[in-house]
Amino acid sequence: MRYGRHHVRLASDPVIHPTAIIDAKARLGAGVAVGAYSIIGPEVEIGDGTWIGPHVVISGPTRIGRDNQIFQFASVGERPQHKAFRGEVTSLEVGDRNVIREYVTLNRGSAAGTGVTRIGSDNFVMAYAHVAHDCEVGNHTILANAATLGGHVVVGDHAVLGGLSAVHQFCRVGTFSMTAGGTMVFKDIPPYVMTSGYGAEPHGLNTRGLKRRDFSDESIADLRRAYKILYKSGLLLEEAIQQLEELSKTAPPVAHLVTFLRSSERGIVR
Repeated sequence: MRYGRHHVRLASDPVIHPTAIIDAKARLGAGVAVGAYSIIGPEVEIGDGTWIGPHVVISGPTRIGRDNQIFQFASVGERPQHKAFRGEVTSLEVGDRNVIREYVTLNRGSAAGTGVTRIGSDNFVMAYAHVAHDCEVGNHTILANAATLGGHVVVGDHAVLGGLSAVHQFCRVGTFSMTAGGTMVFKDIPPYVMTSGYGAEPHGLNTRGLKRRDFSDESIADLRRAYKILYKSGLLLEEAIQQLEELSKTAPPVAHLVTFLRSSERGIVR
Protein backbone atom coordinates (compact mmCIF):
# COMPACT_ATOMS: atom_id res chain seq x y z
CA MET A 1 0.00 0.00 0.00
CA ARG A 2 1.49 3.33 -1.05
CA TYR A 3 0.44 6.73 0.26
CA GLY A 4 0.55 9.99 -1.70
CA ARG A 5 0.97 13.43 -0.24
CA HIS A 6 -2.77 13.87 0.19
CA HIS A 7 -3.32 10.54 1.96
CA VAL A 8 -3.11 9.97 5.70
CA ARG A 9 -1.71 6.68 6.98
CA LEU A 10 -3.43 5.48 10.14
CA ALA A 11 -1.40 3.82 12.89
CA SER A 12 -3.36 0.62 12.34
CA ASP A 13 -2.52 0.40 8.62
CA PRO A 14 0.15 -2.04 7.40
CA VAL A 15 3.55 -0.48 6.73
CA ILE A 16 4.85 -1.94 3.46
CA HIS A 17 8.17 -1.07 1.85
CA PRO A 18 7.72 0.13 -1.75
CA THR A 19 9.85 -2.74 -3.08
CA ALA A 20 7.82 -5.47 -1.35
CA ILE A 21 5.44 -7.53 -3.49
CA ILE A 22 2.11 -8.36 -1.85
CA ASP A 23 -0.44 -10.46 -3.71
CA ALA A 24 -3.91 -8.95 -3.86
CA LYS A 25 -5.34 -12.11 -2.23
CA ALA A 26 -3.10 -11.81 0.84
CA ARG A 27 -4.65 -10.46 4.04
CA LEU A 28 -2.56 -8.31 6.38
CA GLY A 29 -3.77 -7.29 9.82
CA ALA A 30 -3.44 -3.96 11.58
CA GLY A 31 0.09 -2.69 12.15
CA VAL A 32 1.81 -5.36 10.05
CA ALA A 33 5.22 -4.25 8.75
CA VAL A 34 6.78 -5.73 5.60
CA GLY A 35 10.41 -5.03 4.77
CA ALA A 36 12.21 -4.37 1.49
CA TYR A 37 12.01 -6.96 -1.29
CA SER A 38 9.84 -9.36 0.69
CA ILE A 39 7.25 -11.38 -1.25
CA ILE A 40 3.89 -12.44 0.16
CA GLY A 41 1.81 -14.71 -2.02
CA PRO A 42 -1.90 -15.42 -2.33
CA GLU A 43 -3.83 -17.19 0.45
CA VAL A 44 -1.54 -15.78 3.12
CA GLU A 45 -3.08 -14.31 6.26
CA ILE A 46 -0.89 -12.34 8.69
CA GLY A 47 -2.16 -11.22 12.08
CA ASP A 48 -1.95 -7.82 13.72
CA GLY A 49 1.41 -6.41 14.72
CA THR A 50 3.57 -8.98 12.95
CA TRP A 51 6.91 -7.69 11.68
CA ILE A 52 8.38 -9.15 8.48
CA GLY A 53 11.94 -8.18 7.66
CA PRO A 54 13.53 -7.71 4.23
CA HIS A 55 13.88 -10.52 1.68
CA VAL A 56 11.32 -12.81 3.34
CA VAL A 57 9.20 -15.11 1.15
CA ILE A 58 5.81 -16.27 2.47
CA SER A 59 3.75 -18.65 0.33
CA GLY A 60 0.22 -19.89 0.90
CA PRO A 61 -2.02 -21.28 2.05
CA THR A 62 -0.43 -19.97 5.26
CA ARG A 63 -1.96 -18.40 8.33
CA ILE A 64 0.30 -16.46 10.71
CA GLY A 65 -0.92 -15.05 14.02
CA ARG A 66 -0.19 -11.74 15.67
CA ASP A 67 3.00 -10.09 16.97
CA ASN A 68 5.41 -12.47 15.26
CA GLN A 69 8.89 -11.44 14.11
CA ILE A 70 10.16 -13.00 10.87
CA PHE A 71 13.72 -12.10 9.96
CA GLN A 72 15.42 -11.73 6.59
CA PHE A 73 15.74 -14.60 4.13
CA ALA A 74 13.24 -16.85 5.94
CA SER A 75 11.07 -19.08 3.71
CA VAL A 76 7.65 -19.59 5.24
CA GLY A 77 4.84 -21.75 3.86
CA GLU A 78 6.63 -23.16 0.84
CA ARG A 79 5.52 -26.51 -0.63
CA PRO A 80 6.73 -29.61 1.26
CA GLN A 81 10.00 -31.31 0.38
CA HIS A 82 8.20 -34.56 -0.43
CA LYS A 83 8.73 -36.49 -3.67
CA ALA A 84 5.09 -37.57 -3.74
CA PHE A 85 3.77 -34.00 -3.56
CA ARG A 86 1.67 -33.19 -6.63
CA GLY A 87 0.42 -29.73 -5.81
CA GLU A 88 -2.33 -30.73 -3.39
CA VAL A 89 -3.82 -27.97 -1.25
CA THR A 90 -2.00 -28.09 2.08
CA SER A 91 -1.23 -25.41 4.63
CA LEU A 92 0.95 -23.95 7.37
CA GLU A 93 -0.43 -22.49 10.60
CA VAL A 94 1.72 -20.34 12.88
CA GLY A 95 0.55 -18.94 16.21
CA ASP A 96 1.42 -15.71 18.02
CA ARG A 97 4.59 -14.01 19.29
CA ASN A 98 7.05 -16.35 17.59
CA VAL A 99 10.57 -15.23 16.66
CA ILE A 100 11.67 -16.77 13.35
CA ARG A 101 15.27 -15.93 12.55
CA GLU A 102 17.37 -15.79 9.39
CA TYR A 103 17.16 -18.58 6.77
CA VAL A 104 14.55 -20.57 8.67
CA THR A 105 12.39 -22.82 6.45
CA LEU A 106 8.84 -23.73 7.49
CA ASN A 107 7.09 -26.02 5.00
CA ARG A 108 3.39 -26.66 4.46
CA GLY A 109 1.84 -30.07 5.15
CA SER A 110 1.56 -32.93 2.67
CA ALA A 111 -1.29 -35.06 1.35
CA ALA A 112 0.55 -38.07 2.73
CA GLY A 113 0.15 -36.66 6.25
CA THR A 114 -2.33 -34.40 8.00
CA GLY A 115 -2.04 -31.78 5.27
CA VAL A 116 -1.14 -29.13 7.86
CA THR A 117 2.11 -28.08 9.52
CA ARG A 118 1.36 -26.41 12.86
CA ILE A 119 3.57 -24.18 14.97
CA GLY A 120 2.20 -22.82 18.23
CA SER A 121 2.99 -19.59 20.05
CA ASP A 122 5.95 -18.00 21.85
CA ASN A 123 8.55 -20.15 20.09
CA PHE A 124 12.12 -19.11 19.30
CA VAL A 125 13.26 -20.61 15.98
CA MET A 126 16.90 -19.72 15.40
CA ALA A 127 18.80 -19.28 12.15
CA TYR A 128 18.80 -22.10 9.58
CA ALA A 129 16.32 -24.26 11.52
CA HIS A 130 13.96 -26.38 9.41
CA VAL A 131 10.43 -27.57 10.17
CA ALA A 132 9.28 -30.09 7.58
CA HIS A 133 5.82 -31.07 6.38
CA ASP A 134 3.11 -32.19 8.81
CA CYS A 135 5.11 -31.33 11.93
CA GLU A 136 3.43 -30.11 15.11
CA VAL A 137 5.46 -27.77 17.29
CA GLY A 138 3.94 -26.69 20.58
CA ASN A 139 4.41 -23.50 22.58
CA HIS A 140 7.46 -21.92 24.25
CA THR A 141 9.93 -24.18 22.43
CA ILE A 142 13.45 -23.33 21.28
CA LEU A 143 14.88 -24.68 18.03
CA ALA A 144 18.52 -23.60 18.12
CA ASN A 145 20.61 -22.89 15.04
CA ALA A 146 20.19 -25.46 12.25
CA ALA A 147 17.93 -27.74 14.30
CA THR A 148 16.02 -29.92 11.83
CA LEU A 149 12.66 -31.67 12.11
CA GLY A 150 11.85 -34.38 9.59
CA GLY A 151 8.26 -34.81 8.46
CA HIS A 152 5.48 -35.67 10.93
CA VAL A 153 7.55 -34.80 14.03
CA VAL A 154 5.72 -33.68 17.17
CA VAL A 155 7.51 -31.33 19.59
CA GLY A 156 5.92 -30.72 22.99
CA ASP A 157 5.67 -27.45 24.89
CA HIS A 158 8.86 -25.98 26.42
CA ALA A 159 11.13 -28.46 24.62
CA VAL A 160 14.61 -27.30 23.61
CA LEU A 161 16.48 -28.67 20.58
CA GLY A 162 20.17 -27.84 20.59
CA GLY A 163 22.01 -26.51 17.57
CA LEU A 164 22.48 -28.97 14.69
CA SER A 165 20.10 -31.46 16.30
CA ALA A 166 18.01 -33.55 13.91
CA VAL A 167 14.79 -35.44 14.60
CA HIS A 168 13.81 -38.39 12.40
CA GLN A 169 10.39 -38.55 10.76
CA PHE A 170 7.45 -39.52 12.98
CA CYS A 171 9.41 -39.08 16.24
CA ARG A 172 8.04 -37.18 19.22
CA VAL A 173 9.96 -34.82 21.49
CA GLY A 174 8.34 -34.63 24.90
CA THR A 175 7.46 -31.54 26.91
CA PHE A 176 10.28 -29.92 28.91
CA SER A 177 12.86 -32.18 27.27
CA MET A 178 16.21 -30.98 25.92
CA THR A 179 18.74 -32.21 23.38
CA ALA A 180 22.41 -31.27 23.36
CA GLY A 181 23.93 -29.78 20.23
CA GLY A 182 24.39 -32.24 17.40
CA THR A 183 21.99 -34.84 18.80
CA MET A 184 20.49 -37.29 16.29
CA VAL A 185 17.03 -38.44 17.38
CA PHE A 186 15.68 -41.73 15.98
CA LYS A 187 13.16 -42.58 18.71
CA ASP A 188 10.79 -40.68 20.99
CA ILE A 189 12.29 -38.51 23.73
CA PRO A 190 10.16 -38.75 26.89
CA PRO A 191 9.08 -35.58 28.68
CA TYR A 192 11.57 -33.94 31.08
CA VAL A 193 14.58 -35.91 29.78
CA MET A 194 17.92 -34.57 28.51
CA THR A 195 19.56 -36.42 25.62
CA SER A 196 22.68 -36.26 23.50
CA GLY A 197 24.63 -38.33 20.99
CA TYR A 198 24.18 -40.24 17.75
CA GLY A 199 21.56 -41.68 18.28
CA ALA A 200 20.20 -39.87 21.26
CA GLU A 201 20.80 -41.35 24.70
CA PRO A 202 19.29 -40.17 28.00
CA HIS A 203 21.48 -38.12 30.34
CA GLY A 204 19.27 -37.24 33.28
CA LEU A 205 16.44 -34.82 33.89
CA ASN A 206 16.20 -31.32 32.48
CA THR A 207 16.18 -30.01 36.05
CA ARG A 208 17.30 -26.50 35.16
CA GLY A 209 14.45 -26.17 32.69
CA LEU A 210 11.98 -27.52 35.24
CA LYS A 211 13.10 -25.02 37.88
CA ARG A 212 12.81 -22.18 35.39
CA ARG A 213 9.21 -23.24 34.80
CA ASP A 214 8.44 -23.22 38.53
CA PHE A 215 8.25 -26.95 39.11
CA SER A 216 8.23 -27.51 42.88
CA ASP A 217 11.04 -29.34 44.65
CA GLU A 218 8.56 -32.13 45.40
CA SER A 219 7.61 -32.51 41.73
CA ILE A 220 11.26 -32.59 40.66
CA ALA A 221 11.98 -35.22 43.33
CA ASP A 222 9.09 -37.33 41.98
CA LEU A 223 10.47 -37.02 38.46
CA ARG A 224 13.94 -38.05 39.66
CA ARG A 225 12.40 -41.21 41.07
CA ALA A 226 10.56 -41.77 37.81
CA TYR A 227 13.78 -41.35 35.82
CA LYS A 228 15.55 -43.93 38.00
CA ILE A 229 12.71 -46.40 37.50
CA LEU A 230 12.73 -45.87 33.74
CA TYR A 231 16.47 -45.80 33.12
CA LYS A 232 18.39 -47.09 36.16
CA SER A 233 16.35 -50.01 37.51
CA GLY A 234 17.15 -52.56 34.81
CA LEU A 235 13.44 -53.25 34.37
CA LEU A 236 11.86 -54.03 31.05
CA LEU A 237 9.94 -51.07 29.68
CA GLU A 238 6.51 -52.53 30.49
CA GLU A 239 7.62 -53.34 34.03
CA ALA A 240 8.97 -49.81 34.47
CA ILE A 241 5.73 -48.30 33.20
CA GLN A 242 3.75 -50.34 35.71
CA GLN A 243 5.84 -48.94 38.55
CA LEU A 244 5.52 -45.45 37.14
CA GLU A 245 1.75 -45.83 37.10
CA GLU A 246 1.82 -46.48 40.84
CA LEU A 247 4.02 -43.42 41.42
CA SER A 248 1.79 -41.29 39.18
CA LYS A 249 -1.16 -41.71 41.55
CA THR A 250 0.42 -39.09 43.81
CA ALA A 251 2.61 -37.31 41.24
CA PRO A 252 0.76 -35.58 38.33
CA PRO A 253 3.95 -34.85 36.30
CA VAL A 254 4.69 -38.58 36.32
CA ALA A 255 1.18 -39.26 35.02
CA HIS A 256 2.01 -37.14 31.97
CA LEU A 257 5.18 -39.21 31.47
CA VAL A 258 3.19 -42.47 31.66
CA THR A 259 0.68 -41.24 29.08
CA PHE A 260 3.55 -40.37 26.72
CA LEU A 261 5.22 -43.77 27.18
CA ARG A 262 1.95 -45.66 26.63
CA SER A 263 1.32 -43.83 23.36
CA SER A 264 4.82 -44.24 21.88
CA GLU A 265 4.87 -46.01 18.52
CA ARG A 266 8.57 -45.71 17.62
CA GLY A 267 9.83 -46.64 21.08
CA ILE A 268 11.78 -44.32 23.38
CA VAL A 269 15.46 -43.45 23.68
CA ARG A 270 17.05 -45.94 26.11
